[in-house]
Amino acid sequence: MSGNSAASHKGLDLGHLSPMESVGKAVSQAFDPFGVMTSMLSAQVAWLMHPQELTRAAVGLSGDLMALQAHVARRALGMPSEDVIKPHADDARFADPVWTESPSWDIIKEWYLAFTHRLEDMLFETPGLSDKERRRSAFWLRKWLNMVAPTNFFLMNPVALQRFVDSKGESLQAGLTHFMRDVQAKNILMVEPDAFTVGRDLGTTPGKVVFRNHMLELIHYAPTTDTVRAMPIVITTPWINKFYILDLTPKKSMVKYLTDQGFSVFITSWKNPGADMAAVRFDDYLLDGVNEAVRVACEFCKVPKVHLAGYCIGGTLVTTYMAWANKRFGADKVPVAHWTLFTTLTDFSHPGDIDVFIDEACVGAIEGMMAKKGYLDGAEMASSFRLLRSNSLIWHYWVHSYLLGEALPPFDVLYWNMDTTRMPQAMHAYYLREMYLQNNLIKRDKLQIAGESIDLDAIVQPLYAVTAEDDHIAPWKQCYRVRKYINVAAPVRFVLSTSGHILGIVNPPVNPPKRAYWIGEPERNEHWEHWHERAERHDGTWWADWTRWLGERTGDLVPAYPADNRKFPALADAPGTYVLEK
Repeated sequence: MSGNSAASHKGLDLGHLSPMESVGKAVSQAFDPFGVMTSMLSAQVAWLMHPQELTRAAVGLSGDLMALQAHVARRALGMPSEDVIKPHADDARFADPVWTESPSWDIIKEWYLAFTHRLEDMLFETPGLSDKERRRSAFWLRKWLNMVAPTNFFLMNPVALQRFVDSKGESLQAGLTHFMRDVQAKNILMVEPDAFTVGRDLGTTPGKVVFRNHMLELIHYAPTTDTVRAMPIVITTPWINKFYILDLTPKKSMVKYLTDQGFSVFITSWKNPGADMAAVRFDDYLLDGVNEAVRVACEFCKVPKVHLAGYCIGGTLVTTYMAWANKRFGADKVPVAHWTLFTTLTDFSHPGDIDVFIDEACVGAIEGMMAKKGYLDGAEMASSFRLLRSNSLIWHYWVHSYLLGEALPPFDVLYWNMDTTRMPQAMHAYYLREMYLQNNLIKRDKLQIAGESIDLDAIVQPLYAVTAEDDHIAPWKQCYRVRKYINVAAPVRFVLSTSGHILGIVNPPVNPPKRAYWIGEPERNEHWEHWHERAERHDGTWWADWTRWLGERTGDLVPAYPADNRKFPALADAPGTYVLEK
């Protein structure tokens, strides 16, 4: 065998895909880049190639079916019988008592659950496939199975049938009206488009836009106390959605809570990009975005440093900025004294359910979509995130709007969720490839951004990091890994809140408390399990602990800064103009 043919044997090339595999991959990339069908076909072929494992799986399903037959017989004879397969605790589809009390409906429910649970388990355990391919095939199977649940069909849903009888048909008539409304909207709506008005119902905390450029408006909120801490707080919001998630209503507003606690608060409101911003890069978000926000806040309050906070992708930008600033200015001259992250990924190796959309074919398909318009449309991104939780964010509204004929509830968080934004082509392609696909943020000096190599180990400023237990967008165990990558000298206070990506952060004090949190200060290489075992659990919201932590670090009390001043006059009242752009 020649020296330059190590991947071959007797003329047979073993280092490349076979012709069939090449054709299959090309077909997948051309017609099914997200693996909706091909991932499940691959799983089926893998099971057929492993008959012994397939037999074991079939025996397990047969056992369930035999137990179901006995359950059916007992229910048919009017005898009590425990459900063979119980719905998951978070599965509300079969919560109505009729699904348990009525033998007929109970049997339909049980057969559906038996097959769905077994099939999902089988795809998660598919032999001969990579972990990622198993997760992808199971993900798409779960979406198909969710779609064909009996609850989604009028004649198979006893609650819908009873509602039809009780309302003398009005529920179905209302459902048809709602269906036509959603056809016109090209979406299954979760809230009426006119349920709220930003600036009147949401985002109402008084303040002024004190800075505007092609990337953002910077809002400074009016003080509600006579004195404030000398060091202001600058919050970098995600540009995937609009900033007012942190200023929903007075009772839920983080910014109002902070101003009432005696802090001076600035917040970013990002411009909703169109085709004219296709070339805007991640570098621009750093230089003309967070860097400018920090500069303006320092100059406005005449202080050398601020506290900088970032949420979701805004937190990833803040993390990048902190590494960049430590290189650009030196640790002592960084204009940020300490920082906070809300549900932020820095290590993207296991990004949660969204991982099914992250590979070369998927990213290439998204890039192709963006190339046609210069941006990724907000509705397309929102649909992807809704798909991750299809039962609660799609089929719940299908059933309640169309089958039950119920009006959409005016829920502020859902209104914000539907108020989508676009993502610039260049920035989003870079973000998907460099962060999600290549995971380069954690690799020392791998990224060159705004003229500096990015090394998270250069960050020495104290960090307060908040995560959420049920977060499927930024899983808390993955967010925890920020402790591993920033400098060992940087103190870290880590919080795990109950609830998810939004409500774990939009978590105001209420009495009695709705939620709880764990808190502790992890060592650099401490495993999350060990941290969780020793972390202190508290009822309520982490907001109080955060403001105490901030109060110890943000300087003395000084006369409150006005919302605007001579150097930075008001350009508009809060919530500004960029937030209103559709």
